[in-house]
Amino acid sequence: MQRLIQVIETVRHKLPGLRHHGLKETPTRTIVIDPLLEALGWDVRDPDEVRVEYPTVDGKSVDYALKLNKKVVLLVEAKALDDRLDDVKAVTQVVGYAANDGIVWCLLTNGVTWRVYRSVEKCPAPDKLMFEVSLDPNSSEGMTVQQIAHQMWRFSRDEMARGTLDALGEQTFTDGKVRKALQMLMRDPPSKFLKLLRSMVGDEALSPQRIKESLARMAHEPGAAGASSGGQLQAAPTETTRRETRRRQARKKESPYSESHHVAGKPQEAIALYRSLDQLCMSFRPSAITRRYLAKSINYEDDGKCFCSVHVLQGGLRIWLPLRYHQLENPPSFARDVSRVGHWGVGDVELRITNASELEVATSLVRQSFEVISN
Repeated sequence: MQRLIQVIETVRHKLPGLRHHGLKETPTRTIVIDPLLEALGWDVRDPDEVRVEYPTVDGKSVDYALKLNKKVVLLVEAKALDDRLDDVKAVTQVVGYAANDGIVWCLLTNGVTWRVYRSVEKCPAPDKLMFEVSLDPNSSEGMTVQQIAHQMWRFSRDEMARGTLDALGEQTFTDGKVRKALQMLMRDPPSKFLKLLRSMVGDEALSPQRIKESLARMAHEPGAAGASSGGQLQAAPTETTRRETRRRQARKKESPYSESHHVAGKPQEAIALYRSLDQLCMSFRPSAITRRYLAKSINYEDDGKCFCSVHVLQGGLRIWLPLRYHQLENPPSFARDVSRVGHWGVGDVELRITNASELEVATSLVRQSFEVISN
């Protein structure tokens, strides 16, 4: 990986000059993409390992087909250096080529931004975006060169052979589907599901309506706790429920933003990281913690006091905590002191999270922040 880090640093250093020349696709491939693929372990000069101009069913071609044991495992479509990679037609095309040939992974890149798609998912092509990484210092979202290299290394020859990307993709997309299904069940549970839950709880006195209200609270649907359904009598809300409802309604009036504002168009891995953080924050005190949606961040508050701010990025999360950096014991490499740096969230400690392992390490800091605020 050290070679990849060196190539990334070289590209970052040359990037202003390369952009000044307005490189088209061919020189972008030669000057930027080929050296990066080589650093990832792919021999672009060996046709048994990398086929250039891979033919497609419509008589066109994809720029690179990367092979393991002479079997294509990853398609790479290259664009000019200044291409924004936001052409839905181009995304749909390369994802379609991969899916038609039974190739799970495909990649769209301009040499600086690398977008990895899982072609076999049953959803619109743009939603198949697994993750994205950028080499540009101005748009790499605070990631270190080492973090960028670790992200790119997932589609290195060695890691593709180990099945690392396959395992990560399967987990990320499966968790997303299951989470969505569970949310739908909690928001509108069928009678069979309510009966099953009552049976598992083992309390026959527990009415389906009370179970439904409990599910609504767990799903954190504003005002859902007292909703009536199916012509049943509406249960009388408790004082705690009233306070919670008023608090959520107040938050809704304060901000025109919502969760969708923050996750729309983001890669699936970034969304999965956000969901995991959200679950962690809400678990500390489910009945009291609220989310506040702002233009640039989502704030988690306990009795009106923010203990965690998060901004969902293309490449992961930026988290801010109201802690003092100099008071942290052995802060992780992805943490930094922003007490004298402008930032969107609340707090002096910033965490730059790009994967689940880093988020797991950050869990203790998020918990520490909550404990400081709640005491």
